[in-house]
Amino acid sequence: MNEQLTVAALFDLTHTQAADFLGRFCYPWQALNDLGAFIVTLGESLPAGDYEQVDEQVWVHRTAKIYPNNYIAGPCIIGPETEVRPGAFIRGKALVGAGCVVGNSTELKNMLLFDSVQVPHYNYVGDSILGFKAHMGAGAVTSNVKQDKSPVTVRVGDERIETGLKKFGAMLGDHVEVGCNSVLNPGTVAGRNARIYPLSMVRGFVPAGHVFKAAGNVVPLR
Repeated sequence: MNEQLTVAALFDLTHTQAADFLGRFCYPWQALNDLGAFIVTLGESLPAGDYEQVDEQVWVHRTAKIYPNNYIAGPCIIGPETEVRPGAFIRGKALVGAGCVVGNSTELKNMLLFDSVQVPHYNYVGDSILGFKAHMGAGAVTSNVKQDKSPVTVRVGDERIETGLKKFGAMLGDHVEVGCNSVLNPGTVAGRNARIYPLSMVRGFVPAGHVFKAAGNVVPLR
């Protein structure tokens, strides 16, 4: 087991409704296959006074701001004080926390956003988990399938960790910042407080508290 990649190392679980669910797993990507079923179970338990079921398996907190001209498919939960802006496309299996921003032309699918995550402009987030206050700049996307469709591995230096998943985008720890127009290739994991320069193409592990400037140029955050 690589401790740097574990749920405990990447996330503060007090900032998500999925704390007990994620706590069952060693590595966060192990939760992806069961995420949809968990969202349904959680949604059915939400208090009707706080959440409105607006469509089949779609629950929206009554303080959330849902702008017109978007699409939300279930299973999906939208948390309190979250904004879903025009043009957002939520394809299902999406758990969106409190105080998040899902922006124009942003697409979400089989993913979990912790509280206060921002994916505000032209982002694609698929088969991924974004930790507390993670932020993706305009045009930054996750790539969740390898071109040869083979199972995704996570690279940490010379080590390769087999995930057994053909669809796996990125795991971003708490407070990770991703620069505009960056691509997070399948199996990307960024530790807490990592920074990724704009226009980056990332694969593998970016350690906590480090800055990814380019492949082979990852330095400690000052």
